[in-house]
Amino acid sequence: MKEYNAIIIDDERNIREALATLLGQYCPEINVCGSASSAAEGRELIANNTVDIIFLDISMPKEDGFAFLRSIPAKNFGVIFATAFQDYALRAIKASAVDYLLKPINPYELQEAVNKAILGLELRQKFVARREAYQQSLDNLDNQLQSNSTKISKLTIQDLTGFSVVNIEDILYIEADANYTIFYLIGNLKITATRQLGEFEKILENSEFFRIHHSTIINLNLLSGYSSFQGNFAIMKDGTQLDISRRKLLGFREKVKQYSISID
Repeated sequence: MKEYNAIIIDDERNIREALATLLGQYCPEINVCGSASSAAEGRELIANNTVDIIFLDISMPKEDGFAFLRSIPAKNFGVIFATAFQDYALRAIKASAVDYLLKPINPYELQEAVNKAILGLELRQKFVARREAYQQSLDNLDNQLQSNSTKISKLTIQDLTGFSVVNIEDILYIEADANYTIFYLIGNLKITATRQLGEFEKILENSEFFRIHHSTIINLNLLSGYSSFQGNFAIMKDGTQLDISRRKLLGFREKVKQYSISID
């Protein structure tokens, strides 16, 4: 079994010790070669060790996790955020390509995050384009959390071969396809994501997106019309007609009113 060196950066000693214990019990492929209570100590560990994976607390005094990442070649590592965020910030993290763990850490979620981080790291080591896309996703997440807006502006869509960073405003609609999700974008582009539709619905909640059917979410900003002829249909800017389920129709009409579109 291949072994990967990891460091833990968190200002709370009990968190560092608990995470190291969990890694020893549940992730035998991970060798914790050091832990740090600050970003400065983390840089020393990287300078003095061969490091593959970084477990990183976001909220630290003096220098937070993102400031730390800006100071290192982050795309060369597997980064797993450990966070207590439960609100908008967590949605922003989920919208990125970054692996994360919620405190207190669940051992099975830890195993999943480690497996994903290792797979992503190995692919980035082989393909330059993946390293650049990963760095872009990290930068987008940093910018999103530093801004005053609670609206997600970019979404990292992981597909079967890597991931793409897209502008939210370019998404026409999203459709479920078994355990996958298909994104239809402006310009006749299509991306098949390896996550289920419900996960994206949570990321995009309280935005211009609305679920009109159990298998379809649309961007109301790119809605051009509505038809009740032989059913109920949302007509998108590209001319696509999408079925609106009966139980979603009232909510659809109410949501559309927020976007100054009259369909009465």
